[in-house]
Amino acid sequence: MGRSRRTIPEELLLLALDPATGTTAQPQSLDLGLAGAQLVELALAGRIAPDGDRIAVVMPRPTGDPTLDSALELLRRRGSPVRAVHWIGGPRLGLRQIYLAHLERCGMVHAVAGQMCGVLPTTRYQATDTEISREIRARLDSAIRTGVPPDPRTAALAALAHAVGLGKHLYPGNEGRSSRSRLRDLIRHDPMGGLVAHAVMDVQNGVAAQPRRDRAPAPPARATAGSVPLQPRRTGAMARAAAH
Repeated sequence: MGRSRRTIPEELLLLALDPATGTTAQPQSLDLGLAGAQLVELALAGRIAPDGDRIAVVMPRPTGDPTLDSALELLRRRGSPVRAVHWIGGPRLGLRQIYLAHLERCGMVHAVAGQMCGVLPTTRYQATDTEISREIRARLDSAIRTGVPPDPRTAALAALAHAVGLGKHLYPGNEGRSSRSRLRDLIRHDPMGGLVAHAVMDVQNGVAAQPRRDRAPAPPARATAGSVPLQPRRTGAMARAAAH
């Protein structure tokens, strides 16, 4: 594997990888979850910290992980704390493919080329060591089953798994309903993970696209050629004078 510790983005992607199909569950929201997982990992590394609903860089020194360091540098260039919901909803989609390629380089998955309908080329990904995926899943299962507060990494992973909709993938059907509920409840055990998970859900619900309340009102429209100018409203004595 090359490294003794996996990052939260890597673990989230391995959780989403379906061993039967070689594809990832919730592909549309998974990019958002991976962007959020990067923030949690950078926070655990002491590089960023929450500032209300914003993210501030507190130590710009690289972590040694190229993918994380790219995100850290982008945050540093902002110059001021950025709202988590705006960062996660920003134009950095494609993280799923970036991390799949990263996992392949690290030897955690291998790509299997194929075709769809015998024409379109496709790529599936299979975990090279299923024990890794089982260990990640076992941590979530233990936190759900025992009710013991999990460590920050597991709590953040659970929060992100819920936020991107992996609950139905991990605990399907009616029999998994209580596990999905407890997975959601784990969001409260890690403040940074909770902040990021709520930001991921807000982006999916369109909150990031809503206008800021402190935005200045738009100036009144100017009359254009051929338009009928608005007449001032006549009240009181002016109205009576006009009537005569």
